[in-house]
Amino acid sequence: MTETAVPPETAAAVAHRKEQTGTVVSTKMSKTIVVRVDRRVPHPQYKKIVNVTKKFYAHDAQGTAKEGDRVLIRETRPLSRLKRWELVEVLKH
Repeated sequence: MTETAVPPETAAAVAHRKEQTGTVVSTKMSKTIVVRVDRRVPHPQYKKIVNVTKKFYAHDAQGTAKEGDRVLIRETRPLSRLKRWELVEVLKH
């Protein structure tokens, strides 16, 4: 029996990846940016809306993003110890 392997980068696999929009806070590493994502979520017990901030390390192969840019990042396979995201596009310079 011959089985054909399905490539992992199929359209269905890419469609289910998470995307986040955030602000670039650091570009000091080569091919890596740090993106701050701000969310407003209700507190689990008190139900007050609170601001939650999280930093994501994203792969930027061309080095197009600069500090302060608004960017769109997408989840990808682990690229290093901290990098699990890749830059999709720069939304606003």
